[in-house]
Amino acid sequence: MTTGNEVRLEVENLDLRRLLEQAGIDAAEQKGTQQLQRLLLEELHHRVKNTLATVMAITSQSLRGANSVEEGSRAIENRLLALGRVHDLLLETNWTNTPLAAILKTATDPFDTRGSGRFFVQSSDIEVNSGAVLPLAMVLNELCTNAVKYGALSNTTGRVEITTAVDKSRNQFRLTWVEKGGPMVQGPIRRSFGSQLIEHSFVSQLQGEARLTFEPSGVVCVFDVPLRAQGITIKLMG
Repeated sequence: MTTGNEVRLEVENLDLRRLLEQAGIDAAEQKGTQQLQRLLLEELHHRVKNTLATVMAITSQSLRGANSVEEGSRAIENRLLALGRVHDLLLETNWTNTPLAAILKTATDPFDTRGSGRFFVQSSDIEVNSGAVLPLAMVLNELCTNAVKYGALSNTTGRVEITTAVDKSRNQFRLTWVEKGGPMVQGPIRRSFGSQLIEHSFVSQLQGEARLTFEPSGVVCVFDVPLRAQGITIKLMG
């Protein structure tokens, strides 16, 4: 009698063979197909679990920090859209190293309406490990969102300067976010989910440091990441 596990494995084998056929691979002639299947399924399982954990954190924290259900729903929607854009970028690069310039563009383009030039971006020629693309892009999304609500992107004259630099002597990468021309900024009464994401998630995932300050002239955020960390690698020019 066929067991449930046997049926499940047969379905998985059929799905894998279909994927291999689409890739032009004859599964019947390949050794180690089952091992390949297991590796693919384990990797998919790992990524799905990570994505679900991110979605759960976004949902719970967005609702907890919202003043109304409507506000919480909008925050969740915006953050999930940003998450989707990051996954699109990772798919384009086959989940390998991603150019920093592409991450900055993906994060800022939705907020630079009609190419109005609200962002001045000076990017270093480096690549970012796939494990660091998501936290870095989501942090930039939070900064953009806050700038639209309260900062330099909330009026018609403000702008954001993003500069990056690599200090090889100190083995360190730095990204600086500076808002100018917006309304006078006051520090928040309580730390929002965005602030927590910026100051804590970035630090824990990238082994770096984040300093978020609310200057009267605009928000300033400085990220420092050691180049030896899992997140940042110097791009080798071919």
